[in-house]
Amino acid sequence: MTSGSPGMKDVAARAGVSVGTVSNVLNRPHLVSEATRTRVQAAITELGFVRNETARQLRAGRSRTIAYVVMDAANPFFNDVARGVEDTARAAGMAVYLCNSNQDAAREREYLERLREQRVQGVLITPIDPAGERLAAMPGGGTPVVLVDCEAPDPTWCSVAVDDELGGELALTHLLESGHERIAFVGGPMSVPQVRDRHRGSLRALAAAGRPESALVRLETEALQVTEGRRAGERLAGLPAADRPTAAFCANDLLALGLLQAMTRLGRSVPEELAVVGYDDIEFAEAAAVPLTSVRQPRELLGRTAARLLLEEASGDPGHTHQQIRFRPELVVRASTRVPRRP
Repeated sequence: MTSGSPGMKDVAARAGVSVGTVSNVLNRPHLVSEATRTRVQAAITELGFVRNETARQLRAGRSRTIAYVVMDAANPFFNDVARGVEDTARAAGMAVYLCNSNQDAAREREYLERLREQRVQGVLITPIDPAGERLAAMPGGGTPVVLVDCEAPDPTWCSVAVDDELGGELALTHLLESGHERIAFVGGPMSVPQVRDRHRGSLRALAAAGRPESALVRLETEALQVTEGRRAGERLAGLPAADRPTAAFCANDLLALGLLQAMTRLGRSVPEELAVVGYDDIEFAEAAAVPLTSVRQPRELLGRTAARLLLEEASGDPGHTHQQIRFRPELVVRASTRVPRRP
């Protein structure tokens, strides 16, 4: 037997058959007699042979895998979306590669190049820049792409997203109707499309209420993470009382949870001194020390829908058409904006 893992030649030698017969047992067993199949299977078990499925698939020109490139694997939102992707992929006999760009454009480009080299059937991605050159080159190179939680740059792409402008409008309208006149928008960087859209929706709510844009205090963050939410809370607390917002709309729940932590550490009560709204409605939002009001996205549904579109396109389904699907968000009101009634 050759050194290393046993191969088909080793199985053939042990069973006393040709390599072609071993191949038939693995791929076309109906062509082989039962006695020969039994002998070959026994040799496979004895040697511990494992077929190289990847090599076989690549020889055929395609793998049985798709990939999902997420913007931040530490964000539970993307884990929930990935669960929906995996459910749909497994039902179709596919495996899923999960790649984390970590909001790093160079890292995202590197993953896209490697995935194309791996000949995955297609790529789902929440991109840092939907108009990026590396991303735009993927479909032309034969790798279908579906954008997740992001609008497609043109009708020749499939995308699955949530109406983030509407989500921002829902959040600000709720705070305005609760009586807040000076509100902070916490989120960034503004180069992220979802952040821009949620901010734009906030301004739309102000305009509808007849309020000036100056009523919205923008606190731009470097990332959409808990630590940045804590820093934003410290910045808010450091403002003069006359200029300090009485409410904050955060571009995602991780920022909002960090903001809640900062308020607790600084001895500021939520929502009495600062009402807080998040975005995504991840599981931790409801479980926070002060349950968080949040704009809910249908996270697993986003993943399932995106994976379905990708598999349709990758299969060459003649009935497949490029679709830009947009779901409606929903405001879930909890204690972080609801001032308790006094007895």
